[in-house]
Amino acid sequence: MTDTRLAPGDPAPDFSLPDADGATVSLQDYRGRKVIVYFYPAASTPGCTKQACDFRDNLAELDGAGIAVIGISPDKPAKLAKFRDAEQLTFPLLSDPDRSVLQAYGAFGEKTMYGKTVTGVIRSTFLVDEAGKIEVAQYNVRATGHVAKLRRDLSV
Repeated sequence: MTDTRLAPGDPAPDFSLPDADGATVSLQDYRGRKVIVYFYPAASTPGCTKQACDFRDNLAELDGAGIAVIGISPDKPAKLAKFRDAEQLTFPLLSDPDRSVLQAYGAFGEKTMYGKTVTGVIRSTFLVDEAGKIEVAQYNVRATGHVAKLRRDLSV
């Protein structure tokens, strides 16, 4: 397990993961446009649902600014499909069951939950630029209010 943290200017680790329908989505597919890659612990949990719905509700503005959104969790595609359909999510949700992409982004490791140190998904958000470099790296973000703050930070 690594405690790698990405910083602005770092190359974004490439990935190819299955989406909710089992189709492969790669970071390479987004070259030439900005993309928000966010990592969340589990589909259909209250915080993750709030965060996903916030991205959904702000997608038009982000898209208008030339920014795509991808959500990644360790959930299996079938669970992601249920989550997407239940919440009418309109951006790709990708499955990383072996957590290799989470680890490459430093979004899996030790975190504090309810005062205890546990190992798990660290809620994190990255903005990858058109050339595949990290423009923004945010770790331990809050599920609520995060998208609004991100839009302020990005002037979107």
